[in-house]
Amino acid sequence: MKTKKHCALNLSRIAALTFALFAVALIPARINAQTPPVNKEDDSADKSYSITDQAKRAEAFYDFTMGHVNEVFFVTTNRADYATAALDFYKKAYALDPDSPVIGEHLAEMYYEARRAPEAIKEVMGILQKDPTNLGARHLLVRIYLRTLSDPSTTSTQQETAARAIEQLEQIHKLDPKDTESELWLVRLYRLTGETAKAETVLRDLLKQDPNDEGVIEQAAQLMLDHGRAQESVTLLKDATTRAPSGRLSDLLGDAYTQLHDFADAEIAYGKAVDAEPDEPGHHRGLAQTLASEGKFKEALAQYQLLSQADPDDPENYLHLAEMHRQLHQLDEAEKDIVQAKQRAPGNLEVVYSEAMIYEAQGRYSDAIQTLNTAVAGLKSETTAAPTNRRSLAVLYEQLGRLYMDSENYPAAIKILDDMTHLGEEEARRASILTVDAYRAAGDLPHALEAADKAIAKYPDERELRVTRALLLGENGDPDQAASQLRSMLTHSAADMEIDLDLAQVFQQNKRYDDADAALTQAENLAMRNNEREMVWFMRGTIYDRQKKFDQAEEQFKRVLAENPHSATVLNYYGYMLADRGIRLPEATEMIKRALADDPTNGAYLDSLGWAYYKQERLAEAEDSLRQAASRQPGDATILDHLGDVYFKRGKLDLAAAQWDHALAAWHHTLPLDVEPDKLSALETKIANVKRQIAQQKTSGTNKQRQN
Repeated sequence: MKTKKHCALNLSRIAALTFALFAVALIPARINAQTPPVNKEDDSADKSYSITDQAKRAEAFYDFTMGHVNEVFFVTTNRADYATAALDFYKKAYALDPDSPVIGEHLAEMYYEARRAPEAIKEVMGILQKDPTNLGARHLLVRIYLRTLSDPSTTSTQQETAARAIEQLEQIHKLDPKDTESELWLVRLYRLTGETAKAETVLRDLLKQDPNDEGVIEQAAQLMLDHGRAQESVTLLKDATTRAPSGRLSDLLGDAYTQLHDFADAEIAYGKAVDAEPDEPGHHRGLAQTLASEGKFKEALAQYQLLSQADPDDPENYLHLAEMHRQLHQLDEAEKDIVQAKQRAPGNLEVVYSEAMIYEAQGRYSDAIQTLNTAVAGLKSETTAAPTNRRSLAVLYEQLGRLYMDSENYPAAIKILDDMTHLGEEEARRASILTVDAYRAAGDLPHALEAADKAIAKYPDERELRVTRALLLGENGDPDQAASQLRSMLTHSAADMEIDLDLAQVFQQNKRYDDADAALTQAENLAMRNNEREMVWFMRGTIYDRQKKFDQAEEQFKRVLAENPHSATVLNYYGYMLADRGIRLPEATEMIKRALADDPTNGAYLDSLGWAYYKQERLAEAEDSLRQAASRQPGDATILDHLGDVYFKRGKLDLAAAQWDHALAAWHHTLPLDVEPDKLSALETKIANVKRQIAQQKTSGTNKQRQN
């Protein structure tokens, strides 16, 4: 009894509150309603009209309010009798005031909530048969169709429903050509059904009527973006926002710049949108995404933090926070974000994927692999016929393949990629490329070339496969055939730059340095962006380094750093080059630390730092860095060799011998052109010497025991 009374009390409060709110809401409409002017010569007629008009309004107001009260009761209790009562009251109110968009909207929504849209459509169609010019009825019909379109369960009938809504809106346009709101809905539906020409015709007419109408400009710009005409959209929106600042249009301008990959101007546009409407989450989201695209992860993080504070229940916000923290190498914070996302969206594949990425960044490959395998098992237990499931599985398989490669479990990588080929044509194409990469990473060039040939036979137009095969030929010691295949892909356009860089790589690997430099010169002539020129200078520096032209190499590295002082790749390579020669060691160490600040878990960078410490006799620090590097890249011969050197110098002979043995095995799995004979020979000599020393120590120890 207590519970029932409590429920009734709550419903009464809801009813009272609803009545009060809607009374207030409808007062302005009544005050602003146009009424005939008072005619002093015919006072009685005026009074008669006024009394009748007021009575109708009062009755409509009462019926509407009672309809809404019953609607609230229906939503609260889900009782069908409340739905019926709500519809009856709304219909009475609408009959009294058929031009009221508020009543019409609530009637349409009530039919939708009660799952009685077909009844509503039938009823309105009956009205239109009697009076085809009834605009109120047509508006109500459009509202019902639009409500149906918003239901995800009606996807299969969307085109048919949209066509019916369009039919009504076209009739409304004929009856009332100045109804801009209906015209904009017509444009939206034309966009939905792909009728671009009709949408543009309507928009042109609307812009002629009012070139400053924000809604019309928005739809016109969005239509341009739908069809990749971003520059036209920019021109339209810049002009509009210059005339009258607008948060909505500035946000759309940011979208247009983003489509053009002009992130600097996109940032400015989204910033203006935020300034104009600081409480609109969409503007902050656009700004955050643009900042992330520019690599401004701290600034993007601040925006996502604002979004998570505004909507703490949205798992997407925590996913973005995790990604920003991961990019900033704040991995503990990223883990906390993922916990928040998992609580709000358990089992969500995006959350699982992000969690695995964080584990990977921490070097916890087994945890990352286990997380993804669990997700794969769960997804495979469901039906895999759905395209969404296939795409999700493909993403998980691809990431698993990469993780297996990173942890040097190449057979597992190849197996999972083979599973990926059975998901569909596009998935099989992608898996073919990755399988070649797996064999290549394993140092198995014969199988890599065989896999590439099979894939090209199946996908002859796949440019990435053809480039990969050419590079494999170069790595296999056949630079002429590799170069011939790469040159066959030149198009005499800016796109040739990548091919020229690939040619330079092939020639460098095969020690044809003049040919490599010539290819880089061609690439530099085609370079349009700073990062493209930086790549050319860096590669030229590595070529000079290979030839022991160290001064010229430094000149190239300095050119890059003058343009981009934070280039981690160049800082690491330059620092290692100095450290390996044993010169300017403090400077070398500082450069490598700067590289690590950008990527703290990079195995190559950790190796460089460890080697710089070793050269300075800072052996404890060297050992710590090199052990971290070896854990990140356990099959890297150079890292293992360096760690062995540190152990040897610290008198840990058994550990040194073990590391050098691992290094020797790793060299035998390295691609032939990457093997450095002088280092291999030196390694074999070190192994022989340390094993002799270990044997001597054991003999000496045995003799001492006998003497005692």
